[in-house]
Amino acid sequence: MEGEKPKVEEVGGTAEPQPHAPVDVADEKAVVTAPPPAAEPDDTKALAIVEKVAEPAPPALEKDSGGSINRDAVLAKVESEKKVSLIKAWEENEKTKAENKFQKRLSDIGSWENAQKAALEAKLKSLEESYEKKKAACAEKMKNKVAIVHKSAEEKRAIAEAKKGEELLVAEEKAAKYRATGLTPKKLFGCFGS
Repeated sequence: MEGEKPKVEEVGGTAEPQPHAPVDVADEKAVVTAPPPAAEPDDTKALAIVEKVAEPAPPALEKDSGGSINRDAVLAKVESEKKVSLIKAWEENEKTKAENKFQKRLSDIGSWENAQKAALEAKLKSLEESYEKKKAACAEKMKNKVAIVHKSAEEKRAIAEAKKGEELLVAEEKAAKYRATGLTPKKLFGCFGS
């Protein structure tokens, strides 16, 4: 009976060992055999060969009824498997929480970056508009100054024309006077210094 595997009875889709069959630890060892080598190297992830070593069974106690000792061992094994599965579930849950927190942080960082970019672009646009207004105001001032200069030049031209007219009139009057009196002007040509 020691070399026999426990009988398995399926209940609701799960297999449960029967308590009256003895368990052999050597039969429970899972051996993973390596797959045959591929003809060409594959770029996929390599598989590691892992041998599953069963936990040592609690020492068997010599009692009159062999069924209760076996049942205790099976219950202990079920309890340890339950703990292992709970730990594995907890670990997966924590990993999922960490991944979700990471994704949320990435999302927060992305939205912060977008908000900062939008604020800076708005500030840049505001500065550009401000500079455009200042440029327009300066251009308007320059145009006004050009108009003032032009007006001033026109006034100076008018004054020069008026003085020219007065001087021509004075020269004509003096020439008429000299003609009437028959005298000649003392300075004939001022530029020759005679």
